[in-house]
This record gives sequence, C-alpha cells and structure tokens, in this order.
Amino acid sequence: MAVQLAEPERLDLAIEGMTCSACSARLEQTLNDAPGVLEATVNLALERAMISIDPTQTDLDSVVNAVRRCGFAVGMQTGTLSDAGEHSTERDERRAILVAAILTAPFIIQMAGMFANAPYLHLPPWVQLALVIPIQFALGLRFYRGAISALRSGGANMDVLVAMGTTAAFAYSVYQMVTPGTGHLYFEASAVIITLVIVGKHIEARAKRGAAAAIQALLALRPDTALMRLPNGELVERPVRDVKVGDTVVCRPGDQVAVDGIIARGEAEIDESLITGESNLIPKMTGDPVTAGSININGFIDIETRAIGDDSTLAKMIRLVENAQVSKPAVQRLVDRISAIFIPVVVSISAVAFLSWWLAGERLQQVIVHFAHLVGFAPPSFAGDMIEQAIISAVAVLVIACPCALGLATPTAIMTGSGAAARAGVLIKDIATLERAHNLSHVVFDKTGTLTEGKPAVAEIELLSDLKKNEVLQVAATLQQGSEHPIAEAFRAAIADRGLALSTVEHFKSTVARGVEGDIDGVRYFIGNDRLFRDKGLGLPQRALSHGGAEVYLGARLKDGNALLARFEVVDALRAEAKVAIQQLKRLGVIPLLVSGDAASVTERIAKELGIDDVHGEAGPEDKAAIIQRLTDKGACVGMVGDGINDAPALAQATVGIAMGSGTDVAMETAAITLMRPDPRLVPAAIEASRKTFRKIKQNLFWAFLYNVIGLPLAAFGFLSPSLAGAAMAFSSVSVVTNSLLLRSWQPKLTED
Repeated sequence: MAVQLAEPERLDLAIEGMTCSACSARLEQTLNDAPGVLEATVNLALERAMISIDPTQTDLDSVVNAVRRCGFAVGMQTGTLSDAGEHSTERDERRAILVAAILTAPFIIQMAGMFANAPYLHLPPWVQLALVIPIQFALGLRFYRGAISALRSGGANMDVLVAMGTTAAFAYSVYQMVTPGTGHLYFEASAVIITLVIVGKHIEARAKRGAAAAIQALLALRPDTALMRLPNGELVERPVRDVKVGDTVVCRPGDQVAVDGIIARGEAEIDESLITGESNLIPKMTGDPVTAGSININGFIDIETRAIGDDSTLAKMIRLVENAQVSKPAVQRLVDRISAIFIPVVVSISAVAFLSWWLAGERLQQVIVHFAHLVGFAPPSFAGDMIEQAIISAVAVLVIACPCALGLATPTAIMTGSGAAARAGVLIKDIATLERAHNLSHVVFDKTGTLTEGKPAVAEIELLSDLKKNEVLQVAATLQQGSEHPIAEAFRAAIADRGLALSTVEHFKSTVARGVEGDIDGVRYFIGNDRLFRDKGLGLPQRALSHGGAEVYLGARLKDGNALLARFEVVDALRAEAKVAIQQLKRLGVIPLLVSGDAASVTERIAKELGIDDVHGEAGPEDKAAIIQRLTDKGACVGMVGDGINDAPALAQATVGIAMGSGTDVAMETAAITLMRPDPRLVPAAIEASRKTFRKIKQNLFWAFLYNVIGLPLAAFGFLSPSLAGAAMAFSSVSVVTNSLLLRSWQPKLTED
C-alpha cells in the first residue's frame, strides 16, 4: 500500500537578533536538523527564515521554539516583508548613536591631543571611567545579551567578539587605575569600538532596507480598498479582501486599479510602469486586462474581477522576487560553512597573539621592526609593557574579525540585483535561475509573439478555384474557429472586418505544426502549411511572396481527389525592438538562434533581417526541444524564449526558460524568468542583470576575505590599535553593502550604439 505524503507547508518567519553570518549559519543548521523540517534557508540581510515543513511531523510552534532555543526571537510570520515598527526602531538607534557620540567625543579629543602632543587634553582617569560605564554597560548591553544568548545555544557570533574585546580593554584599564603606578588606560578603545559598531550597524541596516526596496515598492502598490458597484448600481467602498471573483469594481481617473480583471465598460490609459517596467501609458479598451497596482490616468472604467489576493499578478510578483532574494547560491552556502567555524578560529588567534606577546614580546617586537624596515613600512608603536601589548593585540584581533562583511556580501547583492531587474520588468524565479542565467551561451527564440508582434494579418488572397474571396475566407476562419493560434486569429479578424459569420465545423482534426481539417456542409476541408499539402499529395504553386509573410493553403477533398482552393499570405510584423535585442545578445557574447514552426523560407527571411545565423524552420515542439538538447549535450547553456504554453517542451529542456508576455498565470508559474512586457530587449537585460549581480557577489566576497586576510595579522602583530580595528570592522560591512547598492542604478539598455 502506497504511503500518502503530506503536502509540504511553507513558513516565513521574521528573525530578530541576528548580528552576523555566524548567527544565520547556526540558525539555518539548527532548523535543518530539526524533526519535520524539510528545508530551511536563513537570510541575514532580510532577517528572515523560509522553512518548508512536513505538517504531520512538526508545526509552527515547534519551529518557533527551535529558533528561540538558538537564541533568537521570532517576529511576525508573513508571506511578505513588513516594515512594522521600523520607524520606531530607527529612532531608538539614532538616539543611541547620539548618546554614544556625546560620551565618546571627549575620548576622541584626548586621542587627538596625544597625536598633537597636547597633554592638557588628557582626561583624568575617573572622568574616563564615568564616561565609559554607560557606553560599556548600557549602550553595549546588546552585545552582552547577544553573546550570552549565542553561547547558551552552543555557538558564537559577532557579539561574542565585541563583548570579549571591549570587556578586556575595560577590565585592564580598571586594573591599571586601582594599581599603584598607573599605566596607560584603554577606556577610549572600548568607547570608540562600541560607538563605531553601533554606527556601522545603523548604516548597514539602512543600506539593507535600501537593498530590499524592490519588494517594499511592490508592497506599496497593494491597494487597500476598492470601489465596488453593487447589483443595484450603488457604489460602495470596501476593503480589497472583501472583493470576490466576478464582482464589479469601479476605477476613476487618478485611482489605483484595485484588482486583476477585465474592463467591462469604458476605456482609459493605464500606467503599468511599476509592474511591467513599461514607461509609456497603455491604452485599454473594453475586454482588455488590467492589473492591480497600476494607475488609471484618465478614464472611468468598470472592471470585472478575475483574480484577488494571492492569485493576483502583484502577489505572484512579490513571491517571485522574495524567492529570488531569500534563497542562496552555492557560494553563499560555502561562506556560511566558513562563518560557522570562523569565530572559534578568531578566538584562537587572539589567544595565540596574547600568549606570544606575553611570553616572547621583546623578541617578537624585534622581528616585527626588522620586517617593517625590510618591506618599507613604518614599525608600529608598541606599548612599554608586554602584557599591555598582549592585551592590545588580542583585543584588536577580536574586534577586527567580525564576519559581518562575509555574511552580507552575497544576500545584499542578490537583493539589489533581483530588485533592479524586477523594476525593469524582469522577474527571476529563484537564485538557481540567477546562477544559470549569467552563464548562458545561447538563446533560442520562438518567432511568433516573441520576435514578431504575434498579431498576424491576412495580407493577400490568391484564388485557385471557382470560389470567391469571401467564401474561401469564411471556410478558412470556420475551420480554425476553435484554435488559439495567432494565424487562426488573423482569419477570424479578416471575416469580422468583412461582416461574415462563422459556419459549423464537424469531425475536426488538428495536426501539430501542419494545420487543421474538418467537415463543413458535408465537404472535407483542410488548411495549413506546405507540409500538410505535401502529405495530401498536392503540388503547390511556386510564386514569390509579395509581403514576405507566411504561406497558408486551403484545400478540399472532392469527388475526383484533393484540390487546392486558395493561397493566403499571412504577415506578422517584426517587433520594433527585435533587432536591438539580437544586437545586444551578440554584444554580451551570446549566440542567438531562431527556431519556428513556420515555413523555412519565412523563418530564414526574418532571421536574415535580424542578423541571426542559426535558423531552423518548420520545427514542431519536439524539434525545438531536440535542438536545445543537442546544444546542451555539447556543453552549452541555453536559454529558450517562448510564450510558456506552446513551447513548453523546449522551455523545460532549456537551461533557463524565459516566458515573454505580460505576466500571464501560466508564464509566471512555469517560467524560470518572466518578462512582464513583450519586449525582446528584456532577454539580454535579464542576462546582463544576472551577470552584474554575480560580479558584485565576487567583488564583495573578494574584499571581505581580503579584509580579514590582511586585517587579522596586522592586528595580531600590533599594527592596529583596538579603536582602529573597530573602525575597520565597521567600514568593511558598510563598504560591502554600499557596493551592492550600486546595482540599484542599473537599468536595461534599450538602444544599441
């Protein structure tokens, strides 16, 4: 008997109390080891945990308890980001920074006086103690709490390093005060380190909020209320959560569209820029779709509700952006493993530095001076007492080695890069897609609706029988009345323009990539491309196409055999942006291919016009997938651009499937990358955004590792004072986040030089 597995449940928790990557790595490991947890990902930059659980084995309370046992608090459980309490927290931080700055300022003046040989600026020991106590034990209380919490849960984090370092400096200075023959005091080191860490964390938090601006902007689009038209015609304002599918919602000029739906009455120009990235106003008529969060500029429209809540386009966009930002690439998982052992290693280095200076300080001092002269560096100023020097070096090692920069290097770049892409109309499903997209070497394009407008029109009719134009058009449209293919729509539009009606078709049959056939008034008709007619044993006229479009033939089974009735030329105009998109792909070193089910002659003509060398016409869905398979077998990374439905096999076969359109349900659920508007220039834009994001990740990790590789030995050998080490530590985290924030200015290139 088969075992029925429960549907996994997703929990999204706001985590409070994480201070560095060691925290997020420890919590992630704890959650993944917990019973019933299928997968857990903890994001330091977003301060969130996304957890997949088996509801038959565990529940929310058990997961929350596991988080708390690890030493962290759980905030609001939500599927989206929340800024609740953000402003009050920021005010508290600013107040703490102001108090810390006022109390630390006299120490800064004292330090400046030492460099300027102004001993009169030196503070009396008891004044120094009075100034540092509130910094150490009030403003610095957060570090003690964090350190105790981490140690209780069997781990260590940034708070442990800061608490150990500043406490050592404070305790040694107190010892020096109460011991006869007072030596140098290091109260200023403790005060400056705590102040700098608080300031650095505040700047870092503001920068992280900036990196998450894409989701915040999407959240701001969510309308709270809707103006509903009741069945009796009365207009009432209701919360959006009370609107049901099928309800009529009224949208006035200047209002935000409250729901996803179809315009039931009226027309308007709609601003969809924050959803699709399209800056131009979009004219919308009766029957056109509208999306919640867009702005009605100048019309009065009634909207029939089609999707609400989590089913709305905006909610799906938010989920996609969040998934991309919260998930982790392989390189970040490696960093997390390093961070988990980093702090114990740092404490060991600090202990070795202390013992080395204490036991062999004078000899070590001679070696350092000799080495400094050898490489052209100025030797550091050592303390006269080797125990004092041992404490200085040990504290400097503890303070400079905080792994914050390592933990923030990857998530801040991903947050900012995926956010910038979303603002441009490119939705990246997850971090695995982002990783694959930056390595794409080939991009396969479907033709219809991708590089062309997807709205073919019947441009020419050539009669090859006694039937009249209206008659062959009526038969052609009737045969295709149930088809959603763009060419079928072209024939339906043609008879609508002529005021003709559809007949009834029976015994309908469709042949993929060839055409359709059926019985009309007892006669068997068939319509399709040249392959269908070759299969029927019919020869085709060899005439040049007047408009460079696709040939479609109409035939019938008569008493004396199959007969050719008419030849149509259907033209689907190229998108104005298509040529630029191909040029941009080539500039990125990506090889474009055109693979289409249309006739080879039509496909080759379009490829030549666009500058595409690798062309495959008359390709069915399986053929497209096979072409992609051959490329991937040769080691290529292949992107496939299609509509997300007809090209499903090829999209699934590709390294990265890219759905092109306006964010339809199928596209957003199935594609790895969704382009929120039908602009082929967004294909190279998606690749460029991915590459720039990973370039930032590499830059950030390089500087974070280099900072520790250089900073740790400098601190251990006495080249850095504890105060300078604290400043360097704060600067490293801020610089990494700031470097990531440079991605916010990225915009897709929509023209070619």
